[in-house]
Amino acid sequence: MSTKLKGQVALVTGGSRGLGAAIAEALADQGADVAISYVASAEKAEAVVEKLKAKGVRALAVRSDQADTAAAGPLVDAVMAHFGKLDILVNNAAIAVQGRTVDDPELETEAYDRQWQVNVLGAVATTRAASRKLTDGGRIIFIGSGLGSKVPFAGVADYSGTKAAIAGYARGVQRDLGPRNITVNVVQPGIMRTDMNAAVADQLPPGLMEAHAIQRIATVEEVAAAVTFLAGPDAGYIAAGVLDISGGFLA
Repeated sequence: MSTKLKGQVALVTGGSRGLGAAIAEALADQGADVAISYVASAEKAEAVVEKLKAKGVRALAVRSDQADTAAAGPLVDAVMAHFGKLDILVNNAAIAVQGRTVDDPELETEAYDRQWQVNVLGAVATTRAASRKLTDGGRIIFIGSGLGSKVPFAGVADYSGTKAAIAGYARGVQRDLGPRNITVNVVQPGIMRTDMNAAVADQLPPGLMEAHAIQRIATVEEVAAAVTFLAGPDAGYIAAGVLDISGGFLA
Protein backbone atom coordinates (compact mmCIF):
# COMPACT_ATOMS: atom_id res chain seq x y z
CA MET A 1 0.00 0.00 0.00
CA SER A 2 1.26 3.47 -0.90
CA THR A 3 1.48 6.05 1.88
CA LYS A 4 1.15 9.25 -0.19
CA LEU A 5 -2.05 10.15 1.64
CA LYS A 6 -1.13 8.78 5.06
CA GLY A 7 -2.39 11.08 7.79
CA GLN A 8 -4.99 12.65 5.50
CA VAL A 9 -8.73 12.46 6.12
CA ALA A 10 -11.11 12.25 3.16
CA LEU A 11 -14.88 12.52 2.86
CA VAL A 12 -16.47 10.84 -0.16
CA THR A 13 -20.15 11.63 -0.55
CA GLY A 14 -22.26 8.82 -1.93
CA GLY A 15 -19.52 6.36 -1.10
CA SER A 16 -21.52 3.21 -0.39
CA ARG A 17 -21.54 1.84 -3.93
CA GLY A 18 -20.36 2.24 -7.51
CA LEU A 19 -17.81 4.93 -8.26
CA GLY A 20 -18.00 6.36 -4.74
CA ALA A 21 -16.99 3.06 -3.17
CA ALA A 22 -14.17 2.67 -5.69
CA ILE A 23 -12.89 6.15 -4.85
CA ALA A 24 -13.07 5.44 -1.12
CA GLU A 25 -11.05 2.25 -1.58
CA ALA A 26 -8.49 3.96 -3.81
CA LEU A 27 -7.94 6.71 -1.25
CA ALA A 28 -7.54 4.11 1.49
CA ASP A 29 -5.00 2.28 -0.67
CA GLN A 30 -2.96 5.49 -0.58
CA GLY A 31 -3.14 5.56 3.22
CA ALA A 32 -5.99 8.03 3.78
CA ASP A 33 -8.59 7.65 6.50
CA VAL A 34 -11.97 7.80 4.80
CA ALA A 35 -15.51 8.80 5.70
CA ILE A 36 -18.36 8.03 3.32
CA SER A 37 -21.91 9.30 3.24
CA TYR A 38 -24.92 7.27 2.16
CA VAL A 39 -28.69 7.68 1.95
CA ALA A 40 -30.49 4.35 2.02
CA SER A 41 -28.30 1.28 2.38
CA ALA A 42 -26.62 1.12 5.78
CA GLU A 43 -25.63 -2.47 5.05
CA LYS A 44 -23.73 -1.56 1.87
CA ALA A 45 -22.12 1.40 3.59
CA GLU A 46 -20.89 -0.70 6.50
CA ALA A 47 -19.53 -3.29 4.06
CA VAL A 48 -17.45 -0.56 2.44
CA VAL A 49 -16.26 0.61 5.86
CA GLU A 50 -15.11 -2.91 6.70
CA LYS A 51 -13.18 -3.10 3.42
CA LEU A 52 -11.48 0.18 4.21
CA LYS A 53 -10.57 -0.86 7.74
CA ALA A 54 -9.09 -4.08 6.35
CA LYS A 55 -6.62 -1.88 4.48
CA GLY A 56 -5.33 -0.56 7.80
CA VAL A 57 -7.02 2.85 7.82
CA ARG A 58 -9.77 4.39 9.90
CA ALA A 59 -13.21 4.57 8.29
CA LEU A 60 -16.68 5.90 9.02
CA ALA A 61 -20.09 5.81 7.34
CA VAL A 62 -22.56 8.65 7.96
CA ARG A 63 -26.17 8.64 6.80
CA SER A 64 -26.83 11.94 5.05
CA ASP A 65 -29.26 12.80 2.28
CA GLN A 66 -27.64 15.27 -0.12
CA ALA A 67 -31.08 16.40 -1.29
CA ASP A 68 -31.43 18.01 2.15
CA THR A 69 -29.05 20.97 2.12
CA ALA A 70 -29.45 21.34 5.90
CA ALA A 71 -27.77 17.94 6.31
CA ALA A 72 -24.41 19.15 4.98
CA GLY A 73 -23.27 20.82 8.19
CA PRO A 74 -24.01 17.84 10.45
CA LEU A 75 -22.27 15.53 7.96
CA VAL A 76 -19.06 17.55 8.09
CA ASP A 77 -19.37 17.91 11.86
CA ALA A 78 -19.62 14.12 12.21
CA VAL A 79 -16.41 13.68 10.21
CA MET A 80 -14.63 16.30 12.31
CA ALA A 81 -15.82 14.72 15.56
CA HIS A 82 -14.60 11.28 14.52
CA PHE A 83 -11.28 12.13 12.84
CA GLY A 84 -10.43 15.58 14.19
CA LYS A 85 -9.89 17.17 10.78
CA LEU A 86 -10.78 17.08 7.08
CA ASP A 87 -8.25 17.34 4.24
CA ILE A 88 -10.01 16.00 1.14
CA LEU A 89 -13.60 16.37 -0.03
CA VAL A 90 -14.84 14.32 -2.96
CA ASN A 91 -18.26 15.53 -4.09
CA ASN A 92 -19.42 12.29 -5.69
CA ALA A 93 -23.06 11.86 -4.62
CA ALA A 94 -25.46 12.39 -7.51
CA ILE A 95 -28.48 10.92 -9.23
CA ALA A 96 -29.24 10.50 -12.93
CA VAL A 97 -32.76 11.09 -14.22
CA GLN A 98 -32.69 10.78 -17.99
CA GLY A 99 -34.61 9.62 -21.02
CA ARG A 100 -37.32 12.22 -21.61
CA THR A 101 -37.04 15.38 -23.69
CA VAL A 102 -37.95 18.70 -22.10
CA ASP A 103 -41.17 18.95 -24.14
CA ASP A 104 -42.40 15.49 -23.16
CA PRO A 105 -45.78 15.91 -21.40
CA GLU A 106 -44.96 12.85 -19.28
CA LEU A 107 -41.70 14.28 -17.98
CA GLU A 108 -41.63 13.69 -14.23
CA THR A 109 -40.99 17.24 -13.06
CA GLU A 110 -40.55 16.28 -9.40
CA ALA A 111 -37.85 13.72 -10.17
CA TYR A 112 -35.99 16.10 -12.48
CA ASP A 113 -36.19 18.90 -9.91
CA ARG A 114 -34.80 16.56 -7.25
CA GLN A 115 -31.87 15.87 -9.58
CA TRP A 116 -30.96 19.56 -9.53
CA GLN A 117 -31.37 19.57 -5.75
CA VAL A 118 -29.02 16.62 -5.24
CA ASN A 119 -26.48 17.20 -7.98
CA VAL A 120 -26.09 20.95 -7.61
CA LEU A 121 -27.58 22.44 -4.45
CA GLY A 122 -26.56 19.47 -2.31
CA ALA A 123 -23.00 19.54 -3.59
CA VAL A 124 -22.88 23.30 -3.05
CA ALA A 125 -24.09 22.93 0.54
CA THR A 126 -21.51 20.23 1.28
CA THR A 127 -18.75 22.34 -0.24
CA ARG A 128 -19.71 25.38 1.82
CA ALA A 129 -19.80 23.37 5.03
CA ALA A 130 -16.55 21.54 4.32
CA SER A 131 -14.65 24.63 3.17
CA ARG A 132 -14.88 26.15 6.63
CA LYS A 133 -13.24 23.08 8.16
CA LEU A 134 -10.87 21.98 5.40
CA THR A 135 -7.19 22.23 6.22
CA ASP A 136 -5.13 24.74 4.29
CA GLY A 137 -3.52 22.94 1.36
CA GLY A 138 -6.52 20.61 1.15
CA ARG A 139 -8.34 19.26 -1.87
CA ILE A 140 -11.87 19.47 -3.25
CA ILE A 141 -12.74 17.21 -6.17
CA PHE A 142 -16.10 17.24 -7.92
CA ILE A 143 -17.30 14.27 -9.93
CA GLY A 144 -18.83 15.75 -13.05
CA SER A 145 -19.69 14.05 -16.32
CA GLY A 146 -18.66 14.17 -19.93
CA LEU A 147 -22.28 15.15 -20.55
CA GLY A 148 -21.47 18.44 -18.83
CA SER A 149 -19.33 19.36 -21.85
CA LYS A 150 -20.90 17.48 -24.74
CA VAL A 151 -24.45 16.28 -25.32
CA PRO A 152 -24.54 13.69 -28.13
CA PHE A 153 -28.15 12.53 -27.76
CA ALA A 154 -31.54 13.71 -26.54
CA GLY A 155 -33.14 13.17 -23.16
CA VAL A 156 -30.32 14.33 -20.89
CA ALA A 157 -30.77 18.11 -20.79
CA ASP A 158 -31.33 18.37 -17.04
CA TYR A 159 -28.59 15.91 -16.10
CA SER A 160 -26.14 17.63 -18.44
CA GLY A 161 -27.14 20.97 -16.99
CA THR A 162 -26.41 19.88 -13.44
CA LYS A 163 -22.94 18.70 -14.39
CA ALA A 164 -22.15 21.84 -16.38
CA ALA A 165 -23.24 23.90 -13.38
CA ILE A 166 -20.89 21.98 -11.12
CA ALA A 167 -17.93 22.69 -13.42
CA GLY A 168 -18.65 26.41 -13.33
CA TYR A 169 -19.16 26.39 -9.58
CA ALA A 170 -15.85 24.59 -9.06
CA ARG A 171 -13.96 27.31 -10.92
CA GLY A 172 -15.47 29.93 -8.64
CA VAL A 173 -14.68 27.91 -5.51
CA GLN A 174 -11.08 27.66 -6.65
CA ARG A 175 -10.82 31.45 -6.76
CA ASP A 176 -12.32 31.68 -3.28
CA LEU A 177 -10.07 29.07 -1.69
CA GLY A 178 -6.87 29.52 -3.68
CA PRO A 179 -5.33 31.86 -1.08
CA ARG A 180 -5.42 28.89 1.33
CA ASN A 181 -3.62 26.65 -1.21
CA ILE A 182 -6.71 24.48 -1.50
CA THR A 183 -7.07 23.03 -4.98
CA VAL A 184 -10.47 22.52 -6.59
CA ASN A 185 -10.86 20.31 -9.64
CA VAL A 186 -13.48 18.39 -11.58
CA VAL A 187 -13.19 14.83 -12.87
CA GLN A 188 -15.55 14.18 -15.78
CA PRO A 189 -16.01 10.45 -16.38
CA GLY A 190 -17.42 9.15 -19.60
CA ILE A 191 -19.61 6.08 -19.74
CA MET A 192 -19.06 3.63 -16.88
CA ARG A 193 -20.95 0.59 -15.70
CA THR A 194 -22.23 1.42 -12.21
CA ASP A 195 -25.42 0.74 -10.28
CA MET A 196 -26.77 4.11 -11.41
CA ASN A 197 -26.23 3.76 -15.15
CA ALA A 198 -25.92 0.05 -15.90
CA ALA A 199 -28.79 0.22 -18.38
CA VAL A 200 -27.16 3.09 -20.30
CA ALA A 201 -23.80 1.31 -20.40
CA ASP A 202 -25.41 -1.86 -21.74
CA GLN A 203 -27.61 -0.16 -24.35
CA LEU A 204 -25.62 2.62 -25.96
CA PRO A 205 -27.22 4.67 -28.74
CA PRO A 206 -26.05 3.65 -32.24
CA GLY A 207 -22.69 5.12 -33.18
CA LEU A 208 -21.85 6.38 -29.69
CA MET A 209 -19.02 3.93 -29.01
CA GLU A 210 -17.54 4.61 -32.44
CA ALA A 211 -17.26 8.28 -31.43
CA HIS A 212 -14.73 7.30 -28.75
CA ALA A 213 -11.04 7.19 -29.62
CA ILE A 214 -10.64 4.32 -27.14
CA GLN A 215 -13.60 2.14 -28.04
CA ARG A 216 -14.63 0.79 -24.68
CA ILE A 217 -16.26 2.21 -21.58
CA ALA A 218 -14.30 3.30 -18.53
CA THR A 219 -13.85 1.28 -15.38
CA VAL A 220 -14.60 2.83 -12.01
CA GLU A 221 -11.03 2.03 -10.99
CA GLU A 222 -9.66 4.20 -13.81
CA VAL A 223 -11.76 7.14 -12.69
CA ALA A 224 -10.87 6.57 -9.03
CA ALA A 225 -7.18 6.63 -9.94
CA ALA A 226 -7.59 10.14 -11.37
CA VAL A 227 -9.31 11.28 -8.19
CA THR A 228 -6.55 9.93 -5.95
CA PHE A 229 -3.92 11.66 -8.08
CA LEU A 230 -5.68 15.02 -7.73
CA ALA A 231 -5.99 14.38 -3.99
CA GLY A 232 -2.29 13.69 -3.63
CA PRO A 233 0.84 15.76 -3.09
CA ASP A 234 1.89 15.67 -6.75
CA ALA A 235 -1.19 17.65 -7.81
CA GLY A 236 -0.68 20.74 -5.69
CA TYR A 237 -0.48 23.09 -8.69
CA ILE A 238 -3.43 21.66 -10.62
CA ALA A 239 -6.26 24.07 -9.91
CA ALA A 240 -9.65 24.82 -11.49
CA GLY A 241 -9.03 21.96 -13.88
CA VAL A 242 -11.46 19.66 -15.64
CA LEU A 243 -10.01 16.20 -16.25
CA ASP A 244 -11.92 14.12 -18.79
CA ILE A 245 -11.82 10.35 -18.37
CA SER A 246 -13.77 9.70 -21.55
CA GLY A 247 -11.61 7.64 -23.88
CA GLY A 248 -11.24 10.59 -26.23
CA PHE A 249 -14.97 11.11 -26.68
CA LEU A 250 -14.67 14.80 -25.81
CA ALA A 251 -11.64 15.41 -28.05
